[in-house]
Amino acid sequence: MSENGAALLDEIEAFHRRFNVFPTEAAFVAVTLWDAHAHLLDAFDSTPRLAFLSPEPGSGKSRALEVVESLVPRSMAAVDASAAALFRSVSGIDGGRPTILFDEIDTIFGPKAGENEQLRGFINAGHTRGRVMYRCVGDGSNQQVQGFPSYCAVAVAGLGSLPDTILTRSVIIRMRRRATNEKVEQFRTRIHVREGNALRDRLAKWAESVQEQVTDVFPEMPDGVADRPADVWEPLLAIADAAGGAWPTRARQACVSLVKASQVNDKGSIGIRLLTDLRDHVLIGIDRLPTVAILDRLNALDDAPWADYQGKPLDSRRLSRMLGEYVTADGTPVSSRNIKTGGGVLKGYHAADLRDAWQRYCPPPPESPLLPLPENENRF
Repeated sequence: MSENGAALLDEIEAFHRRFNVFPTEAAFVAVTLWDAHAHLLDAFDSTPRLAFLSPEPGSGKSRALEVVESLVPRSMAAVDASAAALFRSVSGIDGGRPTILFDEIDTIFGPKAGENEQLRGFINAGHTRGRVMYRCVGDGSNQQVQGFPSYCAVAVAGLGSLPDTILTRSVIIRMRRRATNEKVEQFRTRIHVREGNALRDRLAKWAESVQEQVTDVFPEMPDGVADRPADVWEPLLAIADAAGGAWPTRARQACVSLVKASQVNDKGSIGIRLLTDLRDHVLIGIDRLPTVAILDRLNALDDAPWADYQGKPLDSRRLSRMLGEYVTADGTPVSSRNIKTGGGVLKGYHAADLRDAWQRYCPPPPESPLLPLPENENRF
């Protein structure tokens, strides 16, 4: 008799709950589905990364990764593994593709670690099925270019954030320290790894039974989830649909919740943050504003990076450089223009020049879209 998928996922979720305190219900759903997806990689075009992140130590990240490790196929802890070692492991030299788990990922990508382009490239390339990374192999002048497969499931845990290119490919679980009233069981490796492995083996058999059912399936996405977030969640929703029960509904609720949270907390594009703040807090209801007034308003915003951006308040030069990366509707770079005021002529920015970038890059406004104001309207 085949395993009941919904009941099995319920058991895996309950196993996580014994040892982990995740910040939301959505996090338990997402991590459970991620565990399952690691057994079904070849059914999908991409594999989302799972990222347990927190601002401070002692938030349960390593424990969460430890529990995941007991539930996924061929787990490989890679705290200090070299890129070359990972290339060869994923190539299946020992007969199977691992699930790679990076603890203390901030030591690789954190502010004091410098850039680690080989590992970053490996994690990024391995997100998509069929991608290979090319390296020269051989001795001395007798070297040949060889392509190494990189497609594999990767879970990470660390302090702070991650490079933008990894964050956008990840299900992000923002961990926090347990409150005094939040209790978990002590994870005893000799006992609980065996329990996790037993669930892992059952999950592997169930995954095999639904392999055809989930292969090349494009599940219905919740409204507003598209592009990269859709790539991240497609495998997880396909697994939830195959499991049935309450999982299809819970999975889509978790998808909306975590995608929305990642957009709110997204530090990946400071440019998009700038555009959004200009639209929602600075140029709201105004068709143009002098640069000095824009900077005053940006630097006064609570919970915004502008008052201490790279160690000092945002200034006109950096504002110009950042906005110049975007273009107006007619394809010219956004730049300051003359604005007539009661005291003379000042340099400033026009909402009309930013509107195309707002529509293309920014999340939907909190209430209703901004209505264009007459071009000749001057509020100064």
